[in-house]
Amino acid sequence: MDKEHVISGAAIEWTQFELGNNRNWISYNTLSYFLEKEDIQFFKSKDSAVEFANHNISEFDDYKVIHARSIQDVLLKIPYGNKICNRTILNPDANGLFNKEGNAFTDALIDHIESQQLSLFNKQLKTNVMNNENLQYLTDNIKYMGFGENLKADLEKNMSEGKGEFQLHFKAEINKKPFEATLNFRKSDSTDMYFFNNYHASLEKNNGDKMEQTFYLNKGKGITGKEAFNLLDGRAVHKDLVTKEGQPYKAWMQLDPANKDKNNNFEVKQFHQNYGFDLKSAVEKFPIADLKDPEKEKALMQSLQKGNVQSVTIEKDGSSHKMFIEADPQFKKVNLYDSNMKLVAKESLEQYKTGIDKGTKAVKENVAEDKKKKT
Repeated sequence: MDKEHVISGAAIEWTQFELGNNRNWISYNTLSYFLEKEDIQFFKSKDSAVEFANHNISEFDDYKVIHARSIQDVLLKIPYGNKICNRTILNPDANGLFNKEGNAFTDALIDHIESQQLSLFNKQLKTNVMNNENLQYLTDNIKYMGFGENLKADLEKNMSEGKGEFQLHFKAEINKKPFEATLNFRKSDSTDMYFFNNYHASLEKNNGDKMEQTFYLNKGKGITGKEAFNLLDGRAVHKDLVTKEGQPYKAWMQLDPANKDKNNNFEVKQFHQNYGFDLKSAVEKFPIADLKDPEKEKALMQSLQKGNVQSVTIEKDGSSHKMFIEADPQFKKVNLYDSNMKLVAKESLEQYKTGIDKGTKAVKENVAEDKKKKT
């Protein structure tokens, strides 16, 4: 028995149309189990059908020519059945279109087309559900990465167009500095899923310099938009990272403005836990009011770890001073700024430090002096 085929509803509708236009010579691909429109070609002459079949032979194509005047002829001459896992069901009665004539055949044909359409509908429904889930995931991802919710409409538009890749553009002004990011999305090679792979960020600094860097995401995680701003502005960010072997670790990251890699990105300096920078100890050298409240202390530490310049109140000798601090892991300290964001010079820091820290320093200096005398 010839190889059996499943014929799609779209192919049957196309067949009806072609037969109605007197294209009764049919060349169909015997290597396709599920016959779609593109697997069946129609001609007005036998010679044309045979010529097409002879010139379309490949690993995936082997055409046979038949003549038909009706859908019934087509279904009789192109055996129709089910083949699953190389097992063919040889009983033609299993096909509702076989052994039917007149109105019974018409009813069975309508049922067949409706079942095909229902199958396509279910497939499309499943695809729509997956696409909606993908859209929601990316919308949430964009939001949690710090780029807000205003890009959703553009995201949905680009995804619906089925582009292989596309970009979304984000603009903001942070601390009176223009910050921009181009978010890059790419469609999977094997599915309709889209992925947010990386973004290119740029910051125009007060002195007119423009800093740019591409930040890569791993499974939707990475440097957030605000962290990117802080890195481009020269500060360090504390992150949970993973080695090439998959081992998790924590480290401070900071861009090296003096060196770039082959991709024109700034090289990244890392300061691991063993480097010796203790953020809490560095902060506690100053009598900061927030340190008296555990919740406020926690929020302060988290903000500094994100690379922010954080507003604090320093209480010293009965006076309160509104100041700003930032983490400086490379030099194992925090930087202090006055209320006008002017960096407090090293020689002026002592007046803002705690008495304990100053006392400890005095003791160390005395010990060092005694050692000098003894030598």
